[in-house]
Amino acid sequence: MKITVLDKSTLGEDIDLSPIYALGEVEEFETTAPDEISDRISNSDVVIINKIKLNESNLSKASNLKLICVAATGYDNIDTVYCKKANIALYNVPGYSTDSVAQVTLSMVLSLVTHLKEYESFVNSGEYSKSGIANKLTPVYHELSNLTWGVVGGGGIGTKVAEIADAIGCKVMICRRKNEGKFPVVDIDELCTECDVISLHVPLSDETRNLINAERIAKMKKNAIVVNTARGAVTDEKALANAIKENRIGGLGVDVYSVEPFPENHPYTDILGYDNVVFTPHMAWGSYEARNRCVKIMGENIKSFYGGDTKNRIF
Repeated sequence: MKITVLDKSTLGEDIDLSPIYALGEVEEFETTAPDEISDRISNSDVVIINKIKLNESNLSKASNLKLICVAATGYDNIDTVYCKKANIALYNVPGYSTDSVAQVTLSMVLSLVTHLKEYESFVNSGEYSKSGIANKLTPVYHELSNLTWGVVGGGGIGTKVAEIADAIGCKVMICRRKNEGKFPVVDIDELCTECDVISLHVPLSDETRNLINAERIAKMKKNAIVVNTARGAVTDEKALANAIKENRIGGLGVDVYSVEPFPENHPYTDILGYDNVVFTPHMAWGSYEARNRCVKIMGENIKSFYGGDTKNRIF
């Protein structure tokens, strides 16, 4: 069995791929450019990817390919229509990053609600030492227990974030398909109107693309904080950047982008360095523990496929 890993660098230098190497002949590439994909997988039985986009143009010559393992829960970078037609199986890795993403989401919210960047900058700049005053209490911040946290998405990550928000005293409401669970379920428009904190935890689909758009941003409170650790395109990124520039929302935390890395002409470049903005490089999923779980489960997925088990199989 020939296994090809196309973007190993996205898993981190510190991660042991021995669960994969134990299963066959492995060829790994740190990165793969779009025009290199077709040649690199031409003789592969199994392809492992994280962020690489696979479609008919680069899969059509992979005559031996039987299985794609995506090192993620989402698989919007895979042409599923073509894969089904070509009888190529797809397995994902559900649930491996729940704690990691929830932790980063909470970190962003805490930093933005508390104005941590502004206070840290005041000390680091030397202004605190020069002030002669023991403390500084502006910008004003509020206790999370006085705020309403709206969670968009009721899967594993969204549920975990809702539980954390509840544990630290927030009033919690959730936008999800099914009206179930311990928290009030509301539609997206009510959530945008009522909540002080809005965090996004939905997969990218036709239904969720631009879910947070200019119209819904206009409904938000002036102090609302929006955090996106889901997929970049579930928001209108230009509309969010404009809302920050025009002081129409209180803060923005983003770990995911419609184009990654985002280019110099991206709307977010206009708000780089703003005190009320936190941008991170799609790292929320990637704690050491989460990445090791991911590799372990991918190894299990390959064994499951060849053993006839359908666990984690998308099709």
